[in-house]
Amino acid sequence: MTQANDRTVSVHLTHGGDYLGPVGPFDVGEPWWSSAGAVVERVSAEAGVPVAVVRLVGVTGGEGGRGGHTVYHVEALERPDGWAQRPLDAGTGALLGPAERRAGWATPEGLRAALDWAERALAAAGRPVTGRAEQVRTWNLSGLFRLPTAAGPAWLKVINPAFNAREAEAIALFGAADPALVPVVLAADPAHGRVLLDEVPGKDCWGPSQAQVADVVPRLVAAQAALAADGRAAAAGLRDRTPRALAAAVPALLDRLAAGSELTAAELAAARALAARLPALVEELAACGLPETAVHGDFHPGNWRSDGGRPVVIDFADACLGHPAADGLRPRAFVDEERWAQVAGAWARAWRERVPGCAPERALELAGPLFHLGYALRYQEFLDHIEDSERPYHEGDPAAEVRRALEAAG
Repeated sequence: MTQANDRTVSVHLTHGGDYLGPVGPFDVGEPWWSSAGAVVERVSAEAGVPVAVVRLVGVTGGEGGRGGHTVYHVEALERPDGWAQRPLDAGTGALLGPAERRAGWATPEGLRAALDWAERALAAAGRPVTGRAEQVRTWNLSGLFRLPTAAGPAWLKVINPAFNAREAEAIALFGAADPALVPVVLAADPAHGRVLLDEVPGKDCWGPSQAQVADVVPRLVAAQAALAADGRAAAAGLRDRTPRALAAAVPALLDRLAAGSELTAAELAAARALAARLPALVEELAACGLPETAVHGDFHPGNWRSDGGRPVVIDFADACLGHPAADGLRPRAFVDEERWAQVAGAWARAWRERVPGCAPERALELAGPLFHLGYALRYQEFLDHIEDSERPYHEGDPAAEVRRALEAAG
């Protein structure tokens, strides 16, 4: 029986505009569609030259971004011996041809340009690369590459600047309050959504320990309180995802979901009723006394990284101006009930210390519907800015978050 995590892969290989033919299908040990390592290793071995995954061009089966059969466009970074140019049939030509809303790194030219920029930037920083870049991940939201240098690895991350934060600036903002909370930025090209980061040793904190929660949650709160108190958060030019802005945007989102028949009539009616109540909910949330501030936007344990010491928070592409309960609630779906109780308790204590007289526990209770509606809007933003072949990553996510908002509203 095929398991949800099983994945097979087929590839269309190109080089410098020439189509070299298909590779596969073959099995890979990595279930996630965005994981590039096993695909690169297999196709490099067959072609005899270094390659890189350009983008996902199709998927059959699987769910939640993993499993099934995935098809990729892969570029050979050098001309492979014995691979002649082949004619493109109409179907393959359509898969590999241009498309609206394609990510800047999801073409052979864009991929090479990003890697060339990273090499130049590292050389200018006194850390020239000592080997080939290792492609770790690529999908509609980002590409991630590990580049070896004599001073240790550096990481190239590329994101779409049309709908993401200027990540280096967001890191600098939080780092101004707590330098040890964030990774070190080596170089940035915000116009193209590129950032070079120093290695953060260790592992992502999936299944975080009690000590990791006790350290990172209060430190995030301390940074957010400081950024709110001195006005830096409001002046940073972050996307406005404050409760009032979210409430104003929800009716239009519901209209779009209604047009696509993504919610049942009963769900849509309940969602519209909830939307009508949001202004009052926003006022009640404001009365809890927590300040609007810089929000990480995806503060789950997979974005905390530790080698046994103090965790470092990574991935600031979703950073925005918002209510801190959005970050307070984010770990809940990623930890068990015992650890969630610790997260919520640590978060509430930290805010009471920073803002005497506030009501953080009540804020967490009230913020649930807005938290999920905020993610519904964010997922719709993803869908609006990615090409059609990448839509399986997020299709249905906005409607699913609206349903979670209804559940949270009770």
